[in-house]
Amino acid sequence: MSFKRFDPQDFLISAESIIGGIFTGGANNLGEFYTSSVQTGGTSGQYYWSVFQTASALAEAEVQFNVTYGNAEGSGSAPYDANIAGKSPTSTIYGQWQNIVLGDEDTNFEFGGVTPVVSEVLALTFERARFKGSLFPGTLNLTLTGSSGEKLILTDNSKDVSVDSFNEAGRFYQLVSGSNGNAATTGATDQVANGMTKSGSYGLVLPDIGAIVFNPAALELNAAHGGVDITITRGQTNANNQQELIDVMVQGGSFTANSQETVTSDYVFVRARNGEFNYTANPTFVSGSTGEVTYDTFINSPQTFITSIGMYNDNNELLAVAKLSKPLKKDFTKEALIRVKLDF
Repeated sequence: MSFKRFDPQDFLISAESIIGGIFTGGANNLGEFYTSSVQTGGTSGQYYWSVFQTASALAEAEVQFNVTYGNAEGSGSAPYDANIAGKSPTSTIYGQWQNIVLGDEDTNFEFGGVTPVVSEVLALTFERARFKGSLFPGTLNLTLTGSSGEKLILTDNSKDVSVDSFNEAGRFYQLVSGSNGNAATTGATDQVANGMTKSGSYGLVLPDIGAIVFNPAALELNAAHGGVDITITRGQTNANNQQELIDVMVQGGSFTANSQETVTSDYVFVRARNGEFNYTANPTFVSGSTGEVTYDTFINSPQTFITSIGMYNDNNELLAVAKLSKPLKKDFTKEALIRVKLDF
């Protein structure tokens, strides 16, 4: 074993952006949506539902994303205490999303510059391991289909804005009708139906936390007003409003999205010059009884075979080991430059 201290020029740091599908197996499209009766029938099922890519009882089933409903007034779920109106799981959920996205529980959500009459959200969160670093803007396409067959394709408007907008959750884009990051129409026209105000935005896309916050009032409108006619049940009762969003997703049958991850690589260039690493510390190199070199050729024409590289800190602690695919012959007539790549 031989040691050599690295020089500063032996190190190079590189960052590479990797784009991949967000669903199981690296797929970028999910065409079937399944829930678990065990989960939806349990206590947590009153507040959020998990969606799988296949039947939840199968071994290969994995959670793709979760959907929940929040309401500032606590509507849509039974109160924690029957004597305290408005304090329920949905009010807690709405407050959590206010903190995550807006950073203030006293500020209500705006969608496309318009504050809905009812302060409520339907929130979709991807499993953390799936979106990796972030959602990749411009690849989101979600098809929703109402019970009457009305179809709505939603995307982010990332390609229609020249400057990104930011909130407490990082970047955010408006969720609009269109595809691949381009809105189908420009401008937001406010429309009113059933006392609900709807803007040109169907919600917010939050790529840095892997979430979509939907504007229920926009989806609740009928097809003539640009919605898919979902039915949000309000009142002090457990309504499972998250199912409304999942139902129109199931009928739509198509959800496309990609993840984006920045992989930082540390390249270490290990240089073995002609006069270095030609001798070995292997005990067979010398005679055990006399300490002489076993073979005369090892004196003037030694040769070694490099098989691995160990990287140590100043405390002589081994930090990493790089293995060569095959032994590399080294003698006084050869120099070697070995590039070690560390990903993290």
